[in-house]
Amino acid sequence: MDPITVVIVEDDERFRAAFTAVVAEAPDLRLAGAAGDLPQGLQLLREHRPDVLLVDLGLPSGSGIELIRFAHDHLPQTDVMVITVFGDEPHVMASLEAGATGYLLKDSGAADLTEQIRALRAGGSPISPVIARQLLLRLAPEPAPTAQSEALLSPQERQVLTLSAKGFSFEEIARMLGVSRHTVMTYVKRSYRKLQVHSKTEAIYEARKLGLVRD
Repeated sequence: MDPITVVIVEDDERFRAAFTAVVAEAPDLRLAGAAGDLPQGLQLLREHRPDVLLVDLGLPSGSGIELIRFAHDHLPQTDVMVITVFGDEPHVMASLEAGATGYLLKDSGAADLTEQIRALRAGGSPISPVIARQLLLRLAPEPAPTAQSEALLSPQERQVLTLSAKGFSFEEIARMLGVSRHTVMTYVKRSYRKLQVHSKTEAIYEARKLGLVRD
């Protein structure tokens, strides 16, 4: 059988070296090339048309999602697996919608990367457990808010959290609502205090559990 050809696009030299070494040592894999930014990544895809693309999302000169979309549109034989530090829902959903069929977080390490590549090429969808749980929660029936939970956040606070859960930045939300960024941040801080959390991710998670934020 011909080896599985792999292109790696990763801007962090340490991760790129680790992924490259793992692929190079596997007898059934062949490293077609490794790049550190978006233009180089596009060039490698055009030149080698690999079986598998391993791609980070945060790249110089653009997003890895552009590479995912290019592979999906022009290289139907190429399977795409994201390897990134971004585990939030907007990045995950944008990657999957662009055409990625695997999504691994970098904290999972490179030790089992060869097995994940083989699984991807065999038709599987390797996904880090925390990402899989996030996707399952997204598909689960949303709870109906109780009268007590509905009273917890004001309509404005719920609206800001809902838009934030859809991936909009606070600046974008301010423009959409026709208010200042300061006003949006006031709603955010009030939401954190009422939900007893300390981050946007925690706030969205808690608000979803209470049925206050819906997709």
